[in-house]
Amino acid sequence: MNLYEEIIDRALKEDIGTGDLSSQIIPEDYLGMARIYAKEHGVVCGLQIAEAVFKRVDPDITIEFKIKDGDLFKAGDLIMSIQGPLGSILQAERTALNFLQHLSGISSYTRLLVDKVSDLGVKVVDTRKTIPGMRVLQKYAIRVGGGQNHRLGLYDAVMLKDNHHAAVGGLEEAISRVKAKIGHMVKIEVECETLEQVEQSVNSGVDVIMLDNMNIEEMKTAVRSIAGRAITEASGGITEENIREIAETGVDVVSVGKLTNYVKALDFSLVVDESKPSMKKYAQQGEKV
Repeated sequence: MNLYEEIIDRALKEDIGTGDLSSQIIPEDYLGMARIYAKEHGVVCGLQIAEAVFKRVDPDITIEFKIKDGDLFKAGDLIMSIQGPLGSILQAERTALNFLQHLSGISSYTRLLVDKVSDLGVKVVDTRKTIPGMRVLQKYAIRVGGGQNHRLGLYDAVMLKDNHHAAVGGLEEAISRVKAKIGHMVKIEVECETLEQVEQSVNSGVDVIMLDNMNIEEMKTAVRSIAGRAITEASGGITEENIREIAETGVDVVSVGKLTNYVKALDFSLVVDESKPSMKKYAQQGEKV
C-alpha cells in the first residue's frame, strides 16, 4: 500500500465509520450519475486522488475527467463525471471533494506566487509546515502549481536553526558537529538571522544559507557577501504582496510556509443527476456519462 492509499483509507474511515446512515435509503442496485463542477477559478489538483476515493468505496464506480491536474479552470467548468452505484457515490462525495478542494487551493496559490517571479529565475519552494499525515499530497500539489519542494523531512537534508545553535553553543559549533555526523552526500542549510551569521556560515562551507526574516537591505547585502559561494534562500513572512521585491534581492530560492499552512480551499460541488433506472434496466439501456 502506498502513502496515498493510507491517507485515503484513514479519511474514509474517519467519515464513514461504521456505515453511512443517510445513504442506506438508496437501494444497492440503484445506479446514478453525478458531475463535479468548479464554483470558482484556479488550478486543479487531486483528480486521481478523488478518483481513488470513489474507487476505494466501490470499484464499480467509473470516472471521466474533463480536465487534468495542473490545468486552469473557471467557475462553472465541469471537472469530472461519475457513474456507478448512487449510494456509493454519495458515501465518497465529501472525502473526494475535501481532497480536491484542499489540493487545488495549494496549487492555485503556488501558481499565483510562481507567476509573480517567473521572469527572475527564482525558485518558489514549500516548507515542513504541513498538515500531519498530508505532507506527501501537499508537496505534490506544490509541484502541480509550478513550485518545488524543500526537504521532505528531517531525514533527507540538514537544516540548522537557531535552537540547534543555542543547544550546542553557537552556529559554528553546530556546523562543525553536524559535518562530523553526516555523509558527504548530504547538504547542509543554516538559518541565519544576522549578517554575522551569514559570514560564519559561508566560511564554514555550508551548501545553503537561509536569510530568515531579514529586511530587504539586509538580504541584498547578504547576497552580495555570499557571492555565489552558497545557495541563498529567503524565508519568513513572504506573501503575494512582497514576494517580488524579495526575489529581486538576488536570492536563489524563496520558501513560503503559507503555501501549505494557510491556504484557502477552492470550492467544488457534486451534483447528482435526476433519478435513473435500476442497475439492470440501466445496463440494458447502455447509457453513458
